[in-house]
Amino acid sequence: MTKTNITFPMAEAKKAVEDLFEPSALIYWSDFLFNALVGWACFVGALYFPDFSLYQLVLALVSIFCLYRAVLFIHELTHLKKDTFGGFRFAWNLLCGFPFMVPSFTYMGIHIDHHKQKMYGTKDDGEYLPFVHLGRLRIILFFIIMLVVPFVFLIRFLLTPISYVIPPLRKLIWQYLSSLSIDSEWKRPEPQERDGKYWQLQEWMTFIFAAVFVGLLVTHLLTLKVFVLWYIVAASILVINGLRTIAATHAYRNPSDNVLEFAEQVLDSVTVPGNPITTGLWAPVGLRYHAAHHLFPGMPYHNLAEAHKRLMKTLPENSIYRMTLRNSLWHGLVYIWSETTETQTAKKKA
Repeated sequence: MTKTNITFPMAEAKKAVEDLFEPSALIYWSDFLFNALVGWACFVGALYFPDFSLYQLVLALVSIFCLYRAVLFIHELTHLKKDTFGGFRFAWNLLCGFPFMVPSFTYMGIHIDHHKQKMYGTKDDGEYLPFVHLGRLRIILFFIIMLVVPFVFLIRFLLTPISYVIPPLRKLIWQYLSSLSIDSEWKRPEPQERDGKYWQLQEWMTFIFAAVFVGLLVTHLLTLKVFVLWYIVAASILVINGLRTIAATHAYRNPSDNVLEFAEQVLDSVTVPGNPITTGLWAPVGLRYHAAHHLFPGMPYHNLAEAHKRLMKTLPENSIYRMTLRNSLWHGLVYIWSETTETQTAKKKA
């Protein structure tokens, strides 16, 4: 993507949504707890039915989508004001972060950097890969990696104690196995304030969960069926989120050596208003309004739908915000796949 004269009326947009920045603790707690508790209840229920029975499949499916929504509250944690919602952060880690081996520190710093204008879309942004330029095989590899992440992170956290006495292992684990990044080659910087005050406590708590989980499996106090279902749910969450990431997050056109202007970042984002029920299943907690989110990172997820509505009403017909629209998950996937194909074809002809 080259430099352009793209502009965006930020003052006008902000004025239209200035009353939508206050998070509702009631909405956060009720939404998260409902989905987390229903998800885990269905997880346990699925264990009591015969394998591949209709009841088990239905319960597993409900568990996947409820826990997927609950897990994606990790995105909200990074944008809530510092030193607020302390109880909510702890509850999220307890019900989602520790059990799935993704404590909140694995996302905190990396996502904060993703929203920095000079880092967005560059080689320093672990949440961005120029898929359009890297090719279709890189998209396929992205999903293959998603399938092995639950195993890798389980082993990573089991190695926590020994990593503190083996510096090379510690360096490897911190740089490559401590972040929910899109770029598997991205190196996490040394621990900083933006990683949160309790990242080491979170790491050790996750180790305890991992050690107890494996210990119960080895002693047969938990059956292999529990482990298989845990893996299926965890991997399914990652794959669904991967589909959302590819189809409804960014256009992924920016070469890593190019710093985008703010308006260009908005144009590089994606919006999928879709259906409030079905679209909300694969792009929950406001993530289908990703362009609006990049405009207003501090806006709580439960107000993004209203913000989108106001922006569509306020902004002119030729606004770049409207250029971020996709019709559906399928539209988003086909869009990036087609653009990737066209780019690769053009490179071969050049």
